[in-house]
Amino acid sequence: GAADAERDVRGFALKFYTDEGNWDMVGNNTPIFFIRDAYKFPDFIRTQKRHPKTNMRSPEAMFDFWAGQPESVHQVTILMSDRGIPKNPMHMHGYGSHTYSLWNAQGERFWVKFHFRCQQPIANYTNEQAEKIVGETRESFQEDLYNAIDSGNFPKWEMNIQVMPEEQAAELDFNPFDLTKVWSHKDFPLIPVGMLEFNQNPENYFQMIENAAFSPSNKVPGIGYSPDKMLQGRLFAYADAHRYRLGTHYEALPANAPKCPVHNYHKDGAMRFFPPQTGHIDAYYEPNQYEEAAKADPSVMEPPLKISGDADRYKQEDKDADYVQPRALYLEVLGDDERARLHLNMARAMAPISDGVRERWYAVLERVHPDYLAGVKKAAADLESGNIDDYPGIPVTDETPVRAAE
Repeated sequence: GAADAERDVRGFALKFYTDEGNWDMVGNNTPIFFIRDAYKFPDFIRTQKRHPKTNMRSPEAMFDFWAGQPESVHQVTILMSDRGIPKNPMHMHGYGSHTYSLWNAQGERFWVKFHFRCQQPIANYTNEQAEKIVGETRESFQEDLYNAIDSGNFPKWEMNIQVMPEEQAAELDFNPFDLTKVWSHKDFPLIPVGMLEFNQNPENYFQMIENAAFSPSNKVPGIGYSPDKMLQGRLFAYADAHRYRLGTHYEALPANAPKCPVHNYHKDGAMRFFPPQTGHIDAYYEPNQYEEAAKADPSVMEPPLKISGDADRYKQEDKDADYVQPRALYLEVLGDDERARLHLNMARAMAPISDGVRERWYAVLERVHPDYLAGVKKAAADLESGNIDDYPGIPVTDETPVRAAE
């Protein structure tokens, strides 16, 4: 386990119980991810877990993997920035991250990204503040969210979408289905859709939280997928993990069961505690002769997807395109103080790693920008000499909900 106030990417998953079934939006608090190839997802997860011999976390494994997958530098930069330790769920954005698709009544497909913009002030911890919080409680996220809702201070997020016509994807100078890349808000502005309010705590935590299963494969008519390879991998992996964790019919548990009628030909299996859902007792196969039995509805089929080119497993190339967006983040988005804290956070995280891995990661930072490398190297030297008193902290205002900052 881990304390809530540790530096890590946070999940941001939503389950919409609609009149046409459940839609699960399984996202994070960052718009991108470390990798774009689902084939490497199990290896990535291993580097974030504990070493099989020592049962301790391994910075060596993390930076070794990241150096071998240099597209990860975009996400690592966000992780090591101020946003790496959100103060609680109410003070961070949520993102669908992946590219999905929507289509209209004319069968025209559009690529979309989902954003959930926090309506509370964005607020984060420094390493020092987080250390004090962890000393007080390891469950600060859960405590803050539960207590806020319980006291009537309901947090809100505005749902937005970015929209790209299907044909435009081929005209861009980057792959819009690459999970390590963002779409420009200038070229693809956010379009408000609605507001989400968290206004009720569960009455039974185990029933509604521990048993909850979120899967990108749960969608409703009108929402589809894309050539995003990480998304395609998650479509299989999440439901497979849920069957292992919760059982064959996890989708019938109260937290996961749709609120609308269900019609399918699923049959038997462990913990089958509900009647057939085919619409006719004799219709336990398909196709069949029974008019009242469940039938596929062609009106909800998505438009055909245009595919061209060769299908193969290509060796991933190290291209400058992987450094363009982290370079813009470093130079244009982060301010001077934010860059200074990024340098120090990165240097601290790298302190235990070997010289060989350090030099490989330094080479990645230099590809982003020479100032990035120089800043991290200086912070590492300052850490070694104990000369870090001049590094700026995160400003604290009257709206900053942080006990450790007081």
